[in-house]
Amino acid sequence: MKKIRENMDRYFDKVDGRWRALPLRQQYNYLLYCFLVYLVLTIAVILKVWYDTGKSNHRVVIEHIENPAVKKKESAISMQDSLLKIIKNKSHERE
Repeated sequence: MKKIRENMDRYFDKVDGRWRALPLRQQYNYLLYCFLVYLVLTIAVILKVWYDTGKSNHRVVIEHIENPAVKKKESAISMQDSLLKIIKNKSHERE
């Protein structure tokens, strides 16, 4: 754990040194671009939530939950067959 922390500290020191070596104008541009990306993502999420809430009807539809295994009879049969194969294979392995 201590070795991981030392490696992380060295990495962060190296990144911090590279950041400080950049000219102030370039640092400013990087920060501006990051902020603009953050702003665009925030606006996109707010618009998406606003659109979804305005579009929804305020009715809750309550339906019964259907079991997908009962819905498809053929898949239930194939599942039983595969279980029988596994059981038969295990019984042969014990001998």
